[in-house]
Amino acid sequence: MKLAAKNQGKDMDILVVDDEALQREMLVDYLAGDGHYAVGAENGETALEKVKSGAFDLMLIDYKMPGKNGIEVLVEAKALNPEIDAVIITAYGTVETAVSAMKSGAVDYISKPVNLEALSMLISRVSERRTLIRENELLRRELEKSRFPAGGIIYKSKKMEELLNLAGRVAPSSATVLIQGETGTGKELFARLIHQASERSNAPFVAVNCGAIPEGLIESELFGHEKGAFTGAHQRRIGHFEQADGGTLFLDEIGELPPDVQVKLLRFLQERQFQRVGGERVVDADVRIISATHQDLESKRRDKTFREDLYYRINVIVLEIPPLRQRKEDIPLLVDHFISGFAGRYRSRVKSVSREAMDLLMKYDFPGNVREMENIIERGVVIARGDVITSSELPFGANKTDNKDKGPGAEEGTLQEAVEVLEKQMIDGALSETSGNQSRAAVKLGLSERMLRYKLKKYGIKYGREK
Repeated sequence: MKLAAKNQGKDMDILVVDDEALQREMLVDYLAGDGHYAVGAENGETALEKVKSGAFDLMLIDYKMPGKNGIEVLVEAKALNPEIDAVIITAYGTVETAVSAMKSGAVDYISKPVNLEALSMLISRVSERRTLIRENELLRRELEKSRFPAGGIIYKSKKMEELLNLAGRVAPSSATVLIQGETGTGKELFARLIHQASERSNAPFVAVNCGAIPEGLIESELFGHEKGAFTGAHQRRIGHFEQADGGTLFLDEIGELPPDVQVKLLRFLQERQFQRVGGERVVDADVRIISATHQDLESKRRDKTFREDLYYRINVIVLEIPPLRQRKEDIPLLVDHFISGFAGRYRSRVKSVSREAMDLLMKYDFPGNVREMENIIERGVVIARGDVITSSELPFGANKTDNKDKGPGAEEGTLQEAVEVLEKQMIDGALSETSGNQSRAAVKLGLSERMLRYKLKKYGIKYGREK
């Protein structure tokens, strides 16, 4: 057996399997001269032993040999090394042989007598293909490492893709981020994903709804207090800033912060220090701030209800989440996602929505956005009579007799009336579930407590029941 020296300029290690010594050695010599490393094997058994002991890129296998034929050697070699490529050499260049070879995993076949120039070109194509596969695999791995973790965000729309790309670029930094969007668009979900994609992912993520905390307690909640700082402060309390040290603090509904707390937050953003309520010691904290609001902070800045200097401090990177009505191509995906989740939770046999129900969902504007859709689909899964949610099982279904319950697709009633009906249903449900606790109901609905009180007065709702 003749062994050709390996040329470092090329990357192909080739095993020539042929029972004809003259043919085998001629190919080994030629391949060596063409810059490859080549070794021969006189039969299938010897070839398989060499495959076990060495990492070959390519096998040139004679089809007709004593003992195992070329296809059998190819199949067993692939079992030993799935990444090895093979070319079948045959004097019997029939279509059947070619098809059999390709089905068994050969990249190509070549007929005897071997045209050396054609063989060289074939090997070059195999080498280019292997290089391309390796590069694609490396690229895939790099993309997997750098890809923003979009888990939990169901989307198809270009708007959401662009937003996720921006979030992915922002995540590795410690830049302050402001997430704007209507209630129910998923602002906290984006904040959590940014945290998970950052270097702070192993540290705490602390979420605070600034609108759900009574005004007199919010400073203590955020910054903590010392023992005796006020009536009822029986011991020192660590606030959310210290709880989030090393990680991320998500301030939802930041527009609800009272002016004195805005000043303290501004100081922290400038100096990365704060003092507990009633304390004199300065506390350092390494915290990234991500804030969110459904309000127009620019207007609040202009009318002096939100500090201008704080506005510019938190407005470094802005992510504007589009409402669901502006990305309706995402609706069918979200419907399928929520049906799958709730059907599993409630052990329901619901699998889809009817065409009429989907038409209604596509026409509806979803003032409560994704959160409202989630509630609608949950309701549909629970009350559905069969394995499909029909239009009659939607809260704005076309068969509702009360005009105020009619929604898109109904013959009577305005969209505003449909929105009001749904708002009342959701508020009533939230208050019932929280036994009339307005603070907890506001959190559940994604509203500030002030906004919830306004809607309770508007609709005349008290403790989850209409007057």
